[in-house]
Amino acid sequence: MLERFKYQILSIITMIPTRTLGKTGHQATILGLGGEGILRTSGYFKEAEAVIKKAVESGINYFDTAPAYEQSRDYLGKSLWKFAKREKIFLASKTHERRYEGTMLLLEDSLKKLNTNYLDLLQLHDLRTEEDIEEIFSGDGAIHALEDAKKQGKIRFAGITGHHDPEILTEAIKRHSFDTVLLCANAGDAHYMPFITTVIPEARKKGMGVIAMKVTAQGHALASITMKEAFCYSLSQDVDLAIIGCKTPQEVEENAEIAKNFSQLTKEELIQIGNKGKNSVAEMNFFKKGMY
Repeated sequence: MLERFKYQILSIITMIPTRTLGKTGHQATILGLGGEGILRTSGYFKEAEAVIKKAVESGINYFDTAPAYEQSRDYLGKSLWKFAKREKIFLASKTHERRYEGTMLLLEDSLKKLNTNYLDLLQLHDLRTEEDIEEIFSGDGAIHALEDAKKQGKIRFAGITGHHDPEILTEAIKRHSFDTVLLCANAGDAHYMPFITTVIPEARKKGMGVIAMKVTAQGHALASITMKEAFCYSLSQDVDLAIIGCKTPQEVEENAEIAKNFSQLTKEELIQIGNKGKNSVAEMNFFKKGMY
């Protein structure tokens, strides 16, 4: 009996912490499983299932995907519900379509592939240009599809994503009351076209949830800093969680351990890690406008 009690205490202590995802109210684990890594492949169902299973076992409750990520939606649709109850998972997908009809068709395709009748979050994917903004907010733009999908119960929340130009995300936030934003927040961000100090404050003014991505800039950051430094740097910003793509169950487990033991970095520690990021500015910001 005593041993069982000790095990229960240990389980509570080692849970991944949660934060409120803005006005969605969802208590998101500070680590979400991103759509990169093994999920952004085709034909690796067995390997993808192992990663998804480990994510659920680790307590992760936020899962990210997109139609652009090869068979990511197929992997999740086939495997996720084997290990998790639908109501316990916050499932986020995206649409790269900019018009109403294309967005609605893509949403139906995502629901089918993901084996669910609703998405917790549908995001306008990878906003880059003023043309994207104008098209989305036009008379038959994608924004109206998101609004109708909410009314129909096919999505719960609507968001935007981007890592190319912070000004474009800021403009989208000013135009509409989105629920979330997914953006770049890594140790190299401050050194070139920053998102952390520009987009996040605008999002918070409107009560939006903030999700960090590009934590390691697809591994490029790890030439200058450790995985723990990269992850903790992102989590120490004004974000609700960070999504990280994983190639193996071991990577999931390692990242979950960092999340479980996370503590806010001091100002001095943030500066120190940020200074290390100066050694890899181009590599850590390769996806931003004008870098290459």
